[in-house]
Amino acid sequence: MVFQYTNAFVTIASVNCENLVNFYTKLLEQKPVILIPNVYTEFNLVSMRLGIFKPKNTNESEFEASAKSKISLCLEVSNLEDAIAHLTALGYPPPKDISIASHGREIYAYDPDGNRIILHQAKEELGVRS
Repeated sequence: MVFQYTNAFVTIASVNCENLVNFYTKLLEQKPVILIPNVYTEFNLVSMRLGIFKPKNTNESEFEASAKSKISLCLEVSNLEDAIAHLTALGYPPPKDISIASHGREIYAYDPDGNRIILHQAKEELGVRS
């Protein structure tokens, strides 16, 4: 038997769903393609879909834990400084400085629920070819 799938997307659970939807609407500068208020929202990103859902009352405690997530939403940007300025204007400035990695420059930021967002500018965007 072969495991086959037709699509993949990332979802974020939040008991503060509306707040997170407002944040991502402003961050991504787009309206959701699906919006069921306080239940489920979906954005279409380049090569990916991002869903935000409110967990059912019976499952809320699973998502309320303040433990840091091991999963990050990584957004490749063409200009890291502009992306940092955008996040800062939204009231969520990255807490640390830009770091240099083998694949380019990046910085960690966090959404209103504390989910990690990695803003990444590839070497190609910097004018450096590997």
